[in-house]
Amino acid sequence: MKKGLVLEGGAMRGIFTAGVIDVLMENHITFDGAIGVSAGACFGVNLKSKQIGRTFRYNMKYAKDPRYASVQSWIKTGDFFNAEFCYHTLPEKLDPMDAVTFSKNPMKFYLVATDIESGKPYYYDVKDINNESLDFVRASASMPVFASPVHINGHIYLDGGISDSIPIKKFQEMGYEKNVIVLTQPENYVKKPQPMMRAIRAKYRKYPNMVRDLELRHETYNETIAYIKEEVTKNNVFVIQPERALNIGRIEHNRTRIRAVYEEGRKTAMKRLAELKMFLRQGE
Repeated sequence: MKKGLVLEGGAMRGIFTAGVIDVLMENHITFDGAIGVSAGACFGVNLKSKQIGRTFRYNMKYAKDPRYASVQSWIKTGDFFNAEFCYHTLPEKLDPMDAVTFSKNPMKFYLVATDIESGKPYYYDVKDINNESLDFVRASASMPVFASPVHINGHIYLDGGISDSIPIKKFQEMGYEKNVIVLTQPENYVKKPQPMMRAIRAKYRKYPNMVRDLELRHETYNETIAYIKEEVTKNNVFVIQPERALNIGRIEHNRTRIRAVYEEGRKTAMKRLAELKMFLRQGE
């Protein structure tokens, strides 16, 4: 029975996920495959490269660096998270990803990006760390309005959360029968309609399929959460999520908040560790 890990996005709420992932690695908990969306993709790649603490480290170090995330970058480049810095300077020079370990690790790692012309999710198999894969990581985390669309191989992509926020059904279709899902919202969370739809319709009027995804996103998200709860009762899914809403902005410069959310992820994972190990053993 194949074991999978599904990582929700949520911008800087993903720091919670980083804390969970580090605890998993420290306790030698492995999976046959993982799939990440948006921040879940950006931070989840460190699971395959086996770099404990890397996500927390660089987010703390560059939290106030305008090269990392800033209004200046948004005005100048169209990307709040500066693409050149985040997806080249940082992973290639300042805090390098371990590309060799990433490639050798037998665990599969996928991410989700949204093809903005079709409005459909694209599931990309990240086999190696190279320019194309880093472009797809960027695409997966490119939030509408706050990031420029990413052009790859004749297609145009934005955030994977637009079309498949929590790709549990896709992962099950791919053969992963026993899945751990890391969510970045608490159990009682209900997604509401997108409040920026007027601006989104105007900005993306050439891409009606993607606009439709965003109009319906709260419905599809809440339906997915309901499905996940059903799968939990069937013992097919194990959920790790914060106990309360995380005190962190979608874009966060406050290091105290970043540390607190990271520690919340670690604490939550440690609290559920024994249950998690039992759940995974049942799939062996």
